[in-house]
Amino acid sequence: MSGLNASLGYFVAAVIFAALVRTLLKKWPRFSFILEFASSFMLVACRLEVQTIVDVGEWAGGLGPDVTFTILFVVLLTHGVICGDASGNPTLVVLKFLQLEATILPTLLAVAVQFLGAHLAILVAVYYWSLELTDMHMIKNLMARECSTSLLVSVLHGFFTECVCTLFFHLVLLNLRRRPALIRVPLIAVLLTFLSYSARGYTSAYMNPSLSYGLTFHCPGFTFTEYAVVYWLGSLTGMALALVLYVGHIPRIFAKNLIYSQKTRSRVPKGDKGGKKI
Repeated sequence: MSGLNASLGYFVAAVIFAALVRTLLKKWPRFSFILEFASSFMLVACRLEVQTIVDVGEWAGGLGPDVTFTILFVVLLTHGVICGDASGNPTLVVLKFLQLEATILPTLLAVAVQFLGAHLAILVAVYYWSLELTDMHMIKNLMARECSTSLLVSVLHGFFTECVCTLFFHLVLLNLRRRPALIRVPLIAVLLTFLSYSARGYTSAYMNPSLSYGLTFHCPGFTFTEYAVVYWLGSLTGMALALVLYVGHIPRIFAKNLIYSQKTRSRVPKGDKGGKKI
């Protein structure tokens, strides 16, 4: 329980940081892209600690899967509430670009700061573990350089898994985007938790290039290129397929709808064109 108390303090600190950045930037909307930095930092920092609880807490602290996935759901729900439209997910930023909702420069800035936030989260988490506040963190600190990769299958199988999970995630997200946040945020948190649980024996279904970079790219077992194929190319491919299935084409690339007919059917009342006969 003391380990969970220390983790709770860590989670609260990450949430407060993201909330402060969001509050401060309300006065400077031109720097709103920094919200993506805070969002990515909070998400990766919290998920690193969740991963610690999964890797160590289940056998060292007696914490079962029910506890760990409940914590994951709460983290994802809190992230959705605190960060709002700042997803901390490069695929969602690229999705807006492909839908003609953003230009190239804001897109590049957002993606860059998302990876910067993820990298900073790694540094903060490593320092936090080095404090060895609990036995769980002491063990994690010893294991830090020998972390277990989340990619437990072949590169091709992993690419397919991330692609399918991302495809399903974005299809649901596109259908929910006009729903009120009170409905959308909890449903997305449930969906992400479910996909993570379902794919835990394959890739863990991160569906987020900056998140996967923070959680598994530094772990041995695969090369950087192989991780990129699975977690970056797989996620982007799934997102693009979801957009094509949802709207019929990719607006940034194809003007013509590739799937759905754009013909409008207008019903003309039967009768003489000259008007009614009296």
